[in-house]
Amino acid sequence: MDVIKAGGLTFSYPDGTKALDSVDFRAGKGEFVGMLASNGSGKTTLLKLLCGMLKPTSGTVELNGRPVGGIPPKEIFRMAGMVFQNPADQLFAATVAEDVAFGPTNMGLTRSEIDGRVAYALEAVGLKGLGAKPVQRLSFGQQKRACIAGLLAMGQELMLLDEPTAGLDPMGEYRIMELLMKLNREKGITMVMSTHNVDMVPLFIDRLYILSKGKVAREGSPAEVFNASSQLKGIKLRLPQIAELIEQMKDEDRVSFDRLPLTIGEARRELVKRMPGH
Repeated sequence: MDVIKAGGLTFSYPDGTKALDSVDFRAGKGEFVGMLASNGSGKTTLLKLLCGMLKPTSGTVELNGRPVGGIPPKEIFRMAGMVFQNPADQLFAATVAEDVAFGPTNMGLTRSEIDGRVAYALEAVGLKGLGAKPVQRLSFGQQKRACIAGLLAMGQELMLLDEPTAGLDPMGEYRIMELLMKLNREKGITMVMSTHNVDMVPLFIDRLYILSKGKVAREGSPAEVFNASSQLKGIKLRLPQIAELIEQMKDEDRVSFDRLPLTIGEARRELVKRMPGH
C-alpha cells in the first residue's frame, strides 16, 4: 500500500508562478524515495503539499488512502512530518529535549510518555546525553539530527526531508544518510527526500523522481533513471561521478559495458572482469 500518493498535482503561488504542473507521485510503505532536481524545479513545494502544509491548486494527495484535505491537521502531523533544509526554520525551544518534546506534548501524552519518547528519539539519532544542551550550542549536523528526533518522538511513519545533507561536509553527509537509512530499514519509516547530491542516490535510494520545471521528467530505480543519460543532460543533471567515468570510457576508449555502474563497488567489479587473467 502507498503511504503517500499524489495525482495530477498542480500548484501556483499567488503571484502566478506555477511551481508544479500535473505531478504524479507515490511512496510505498518502507520505501526510501528520492527527488533529484535543480533549483526552482518544485521539489520543496511538492514536499509541503504532501504533508498538508500547502493546498494544491488542483489534483489530489492521499495519506494512507485518505484524502489529506479531509484529515485534521493534528492527525496528519502524527503520521507525517517534514524536516526543513535549514534547522533554524524548525528548532525553536531553549534546549534539545524541550524541542523534541514539543510534538508529544501537543499530542496530549503523559509526562512519563513524553520523557520516554524524547529519550528514545535522542538515542536513535545519536544525541543521547545532549537533551539539556541549548539548541544553539549544537553543531549544524547535530541540529539536523535534533529535527529528525522531533519527528521520531511523534511516532511518524513518513518523513519528508528537504535537502537533509545541505551545508554538511562529506563525512557529515554520509552520517546523516546512514542515520536515515537505519531508520528506514530498522524502524520501517518511509522516507521521501529531495537532494542535489547525485553521488549519494545510488547508495541509499530505492526509487527516484527527476523533477524539471515543475514536472516529473523521469521516475524509476536509480539504475533505470541514470541509464537514460542523454535525457539527464537535457535537463541539466549529471550522472554520478563514477558513472560519468564509465560513460567516457565507453565513448572515448571503446570499452564495452553491459550496464552502467553507479557506485565504486559496481564499477570495480565490471573493470576487474576486463582485466587480463580474470
